[in-house]
Amino acid sequence: MDIKNFVAGSYKQQYKYQSFSPNKINNAYVWDDATINKLLEEANILLGQLNAYTMIVPDVDLFVQMHITKEANTSSRIEGTKTEMDEALMEKENIDPERRDDWEEVQNYIQAMNEAIEALTKLPISKRLIKQTHATLLQGVRGEVKQPGNFRISQNWIGGSNLTNAFYIPPHQDEVEDLMSDLESFIHNEEFNVPHLIKLAIVHYQFETIHPFLDGNGRIGRLLITLYLVSNGLLNHPSLYLSDFFERNKGAYYDALTVVRSSNDLAHWIKFFLTAVIETSKSSIATFNGILELKRRMDFFVASLGRKAENGQKLITYLYKHPVIDSKKTMKILGVSAKTAGTLLKDFEDEGILIEYTGFQRNRSYMFTEYIDLF
Repeated sequence: MDIKNFVAGSYKQQYKYQSFSPNKINNAYVWDDATINKLLEEANILLGQLNAYTMIVPDVDLFVQMHITKEANTSSRIEGTKTEMDEALMEKENIDPERRDDWEEVQNYIQAMNEAIEALTKLPISKRLIKQTHATLLQGVRGEVKQPGNFRISQNWIGGSNLTNAFYIPPHQDEVEDLMSDLESFIHNEEFNVPHLIKLAIVHYQFETIHPFLDGNGRIGRLLITLYLVSNGLLNHPSLYLSDFFERNKGAYYDALTVVRSSNDLAHWIKFFLTAVIETSKSSIATFNGILELKRRMDFFVASLGRKAENGQKLITYLYKHPVIDSKKTMKILGVSAKTAGTLLKDFEDEGILIEYTGFQRNRSYMFTEYIDLF
């Protein structure tokens, strides 16, 4: 199918409203658009460079966890949560009670992503994996009454207060299972030779159009992007997340999805998606460059600690994954006394590595601010 001839779907009359019924996507796709070719080439080159960074950075999984935290926070912010990056890294007891629901949603996203990446070693991307990930995402939070882990069995909508004034009404619930089966088939169809990033752009559009869950569709749809890249070997580690680009270009993101349904302009969406991959890859590469430079300086500092160097190395390694810490946690991870932990934290604070953020004289907590700022 030439993407110029793509037909997104049609509206179906339901009781007192019209829902959008998308056409199935499990087809071959071709195009005669030089801009798409140019963007696709650049995106593939940058994605390869990013993947190379993840293979040369020592202990890269430590730093990948911060990428996941950033993605969880940013993707959740698109949906209206107010948690900031530094809050996402804190313990629950340090979060203001009125902000804990938002904090828990971000933590669920982190858990959902980590579990889904782990599950890829045993399961392909599938309806089963998507449902499993959705169940984790909505556990114990405001969405727990929205059928976590199950495709919807009632009509949902986007925008507006009800079905009569909604901005967009996805397909009727009776269509969801069949449409998601088609989506799964397209993901794994290798006969059509559709380039991965083109296929992924279409998959993300179609998932958001189907809106198969009562809640969490945006977050699951964006999470699927990373799962696809990892499962198809485009990335060895989950290090590319498009939510930051989508949040900064939120209006254009929603408009690009909408224009496919309203004008069948799939090319516009593909160009937007490839631009997101390009810009985000550049940003992620810059972050890894910053990590390498920071790590070089931290290694030099730790070596200067003399007899405290071994504990200093354990502490900095912990901070790369959990850049918020206090004395009790330091004692636990190092197996040392309060005095020894306090002395080492003071060394890190004097060097400007850790910044105390509570202002307390006791029960003080610290942030590895320069590292957090890289993300």
